[in-house]
Amino acid sequence: MRTVSHRVNTKKSHATSTEFGKSTSELLILKPEGYPMSGMMEEYPIVENRDVFEFYAREQWNGYVARKGDYLFDRRMFPDFAYRIIDVEPAESLIGMNTSIIVTEEENSLFSTNEIKSDVVFDDVIGQENAKRKCKLIERFLDEPERFGKWAPRNILFFGPSGTGKTMLAKALANKTDVPIIPVKATQLIGEYVGDSSRQIHQLYDRAEEMAPCIIFIDELDAIALDRRFQELRGDVSEIVNALLTEMDGIEEREGVCTIGSTNRAQSLDAAVRSRFEEEIEFVLPGEEEIRQIFESNVKTFPLPVEDCDFKALAKKAKGLSGRDLVEKVLKTALHQVIIEDRETVRAEDFEKAFSKLGKNEPTQDPSGLYV
Repeated sequence: MRTVSHRVNTKKSHATSTEFGKSTSELLILKPEGYPMSGMMEEYPIVENRDVFEFYAREQWNGYVARKGDYLFDRRMFPDFAYRIIDVEPAESLIGMNTSIIVTEEENSLFSTNEIKSDVVFDDVIGQENAKRKCKLIERFLDEPERFGKWAPRNILFFGPSGTGKTMLAKALANKTDVPIIPVKATQLIGEYVGDSSRQIHQLYDRAEEMAPCIIFIDELDAIALDRRFQELRGDVSEIVNALLTEMDGIEEREGVCTIGSTNRAQSLDAAVRSRFEEEIEFVLPGEEEIRQIFESNVKTFPLPVEDCDFKALAKKAKGLSGRDLVEKVLKTALHQVIIEDRETVRAEDFEKAFSKLGKNEPTQDPSGLYV
């Protein structure tokens, strides 16, 4: 039995009349800490039935204000046993009878800080009309998962150049359907020891099932689902791929869970993993008209005024750049230079200089074909 190595906070967290305005917790992540006194029990209580434990926990802590770092104490089954709150969504919210509760022994839970709800809308994604159209299928599934049965679109692949809006569209989809999204970088799922990676993946799907209907968005999928021909470069590929295939195959039915994988290297994916995606949705680099819209939409949020600028002409010079490149390497570079020079307006030549730093003075061949 491990002892608590730091002082236990014994201050009560129960809601008072001044805290009635707080929202109800959607997710509560706890870490078992043990008893204040050593020697009372050699092992932590084992949670054998998660549903029963969650109901019991909600019932006894219903109305408590959950704050990250505070402690919750068991009052009946294992009196005075302490759980520390690793994370709570929303912050400082009230535990209620619909709060999803996860117990983990990990100090830094993999999914404790990820976004639960999205505020991105489809209009935020300029262009990608074909991708938006195909996403209507996922939208209908998340709205009414029971209608699809075994024909549900559970696994979707977003592929195309970096910075073309794959992550934004996944978040917009979650917002449109009012479902939570769990965005995860694939590299977060790579464990330090044998067995860690598969455990991380199963933990991810366990949480999504508790929040269903829910979207799991795995960015940079190729980092964990490499073609098995490259296994000599990554010894843990087989473990990761097998765990991912188990979840995607639906051997354990995950009702209302949709997996969206994202990659800019579709050809490097393991064939077995890629075959599990029922739909592949391609994202392409923006055309001239879309580039103009990206320019005009983003300069509206500049903290400085922009002098009359021919964005249509600038769009011709930006051929081959992604939306993220346009924002981060052209617009932001130009704005920062103006601020450095203590000027009050952004002019067309500022954007021209930003292009020259990229070597984009001449139109560039559209490389989107590399990702087909």
